[in-house]
Amino acid sequence: MILGLSLALFGCAEPPAKGPAEAPPAVAVSYPVEREVTDYADFTARMAAVESVELRARVSGYLDKVNFKAGSLVEKGDVLFEIDPRTYQAELAQALGNVASAEARVNRLEADFARADRLVRTGAVTREEFDRALGDRGEAVASLAALRAAAARVQLDIGFTKVTAPIGGRVSRANVTVGNLVQAGNLISGTLLTTIVSVDPIYAYFDVDEHTVLRVKQLISEGKAMPPDAGIPVWIGLATEDGHPHGGTLNFIDNQINPRTGTLKVRGVFPNKDELLSPGYFARVRVPIGLAHKALLVTERALDTDQGQKIVYVVDGENKVALRPVRLGALHDGLREITEGLRPDERVIVNGLQQVRPGMTAEPQIIQMPGQRASAAHQVAEQKNDRAVARVGHER
Repeated sequence: MILGLSLALFGCAEPPAKGPAEAPPAVAVSYPVEREVTDYADFTARMAAVESVELRARVSGYLDKVNFKAGSLVEKGDVLFEIDPRTYQAELAQALGNVASAEARVNRLEADFARADRLVRTGAVTREEFDRALGDRGEAVASLAALRAAAARVQLDIGFTKVTAPIGGRVSRANVTVGNLVQAGNLISGTLLTTIVSVDPIYAYFDVDEHTVLRVKQLISEGKAMPPDAGIPVWIGLATEDGHPHGGTLNFIDNQINPRTGTLKVRGVFPNKDELLSPGYFARVRVPIGLAHKALLVTERALDTDQGQKIVYVVDGENKVALRPVRLGALHDGLREITEGLRPDERVIVNGLQQVRPGMTAEPQIIQMPGQRASAAHQVAEQKNDRAVARVGHER
């Protein structure tokens, strides 16, 4: 009886009251950024002068003057060094004297030959005497030509005592000071006086890996990239600079892959009127891989992985969370390109991925797409680069 009474009392107890329904979680969503982009490949480049000269003298002698300041800009034809010319001036005087003597001999023998030519017709001189006069005149004329050539060579040597700049550019220090003997010769025996490098324009050499080379060739065959002779624009940036502010063009692509490194040597040429670029600098170089195209961009924080497949979560018109498998492209200004699997009008969850699952209801809060690391100025520069690539492609 006691047990039955207890069960009856518990059975009549009221059930616990239900609490209020749980509110859907709030998630931050953004529409994909839609704009024109260009895929790029980045490499490390080494700057090099377009022209570089190791300056050596063409004649030997003692150095008289150094007419430049180390590190200054020089123009083509500027006299940089002067070698004592007196030895060569004396040789020139001697050579000119020999020429004058030979000319006098030639004049005399010309007269002898003319006389023999008249007399041989009358029989006053023998044929043997005529032939001798003819031969003497020929020998004298040949000797005069040789002596004139020797005098011209000495005249050249006097001109070579003034060592001029063969190119315009920035000169290094003088390796020889006044009073020292300068030895003419080749790269081994000749005295190195100084070096000159051109400053504007300037080259940037870099190596492209084999995978990128094959990819570009395939894109060219499909009409999605510019051929190498199209004046492809490229950009470089130094270690202290943001982005790639210096624009140039590709002007050389090697004819074969280096089998030891598996890379292809490529060169770009860049204007350098302000001399911000110098030979020997390392630089970051950016090369367009294909033509400019429309793209959808999302922050990388919106990306997740499901069984090895990249996915994003979107909120549909009924505020239900849906999963979208996507294919990724390149990174542009801190945003990742979505090449497949997403529409421009879909709201992508960019924050709070851990608290959502497909099919659940969420409370979307629309914000601007986060994750654009580039500054506004850099974004403008990169978009100008994209337009430059598009313009070259249109001209082709």
